[in-house]
Amino acid sequence: MAGEKKLAVVAVGGNALIRDREHEGIPDQYEAAALTVQGITDMIEAGWNVIVTHGNGPQMGFVLRRSELAIHEVAPVPMDYAGADLQGALGYMFVRAFRNEFRKRGIAREPVAVVTETLVDSNDPAFRDPTKPIGSQMDEATAKKLAAAHGWTVKEDAGRGWRRVVPSPRPRKIIDYQAIAYLARAGFVVIGGGGGGIPVVEHADGTLRGVEAVIDKDLASSLLARSIGADLFVLATGVERVALGFNTPRQRWLDRMTLAEARRYDAADEFDRGSMGPKIKALIEFLDGGGSRGLITAPSSLCRALAGETGTVVVP
Repeated sequence: MAGEKKLAVVAVGGNALIRDREHEGIPDQYEAAALTVQGITDMIEAGWNVIVTHGNGPQMGFVLRRSELAIHEVAPVPMDYAGADLQGALGYMFVRAFRNEFRKRGIAREPVAVVTETLVDSNDPAFRDPTKPIGSQMDEATAKKLAAAHGWTVKEDAGRGWRRVVPSPRPRKIIDYQAIAYLARAGFVVIGGGGGGIPVVEHADGTLRGVEAVIDKDLASSLLARSIGADLFVLATGVERVALGFNTPRQRWLDRMTLAEARRYDAADEFDRGSMGPKIKALIEFLDGGGSRGLITAPSSLCRALAGETGTVVVP
């Protein structure tokens, strides 16, 4: 369609909503979301249709901790339902922040949050060897007692106590991608795919069942961007650009990477596996799947990055 706005998926980390240990409360998280929304709204004013995805790692930890503390009085919250709860709560947070920002700027747009399921393979090797720690640290006796009572897998956590661990299977399909794409192309600002999506598996008859697992939100966001044919995939993070040798004497900021360079740097373990590494892998998968441009930058720098003034652009 002539003149159709370009479509971008902007992935925001769950840690972006928590500045530090002194600002973990809901009002603090809303203020952080509102700041992130300002940068994304600049992008919307520049003519983009936008889908926002978000992480939920710290928030999931809070939900599960509350569940542990109440476990003697009420049944624990299954992880798929905890993920759905957080998609609703954080979706509301972003929707309200966008609505307030739009009103302030006189923008006639509507935000909407979509509870999103993500299909994973029940035969994924991750289910045979759960490794993703969640919830609080416990002594061995407590951990094994809870594991026996609730069917959990628990492991010793590097000398710091015992923790529950769950699988982290690869996302295979964003179940709701067509609805998300339809709304976004119709001009709604969509908040979807929260926390990588609610993990579900498919039975032989096509019915779905939620599972206790964690999905990497960057990989799920990349899959969503590929599924809907997004023109741009943005990873909004705590730094304006990607660096080689980050925090070392040989640190070098990158303005641009090709897909081949990204592969080479990733294979050489140039990026921290717990932070920038998954983002680079997500961009590699986006470009491999036919995407034309990826971008890593800070939320407040989005418009400057799109103008080529900052950020790290990744191209085929």
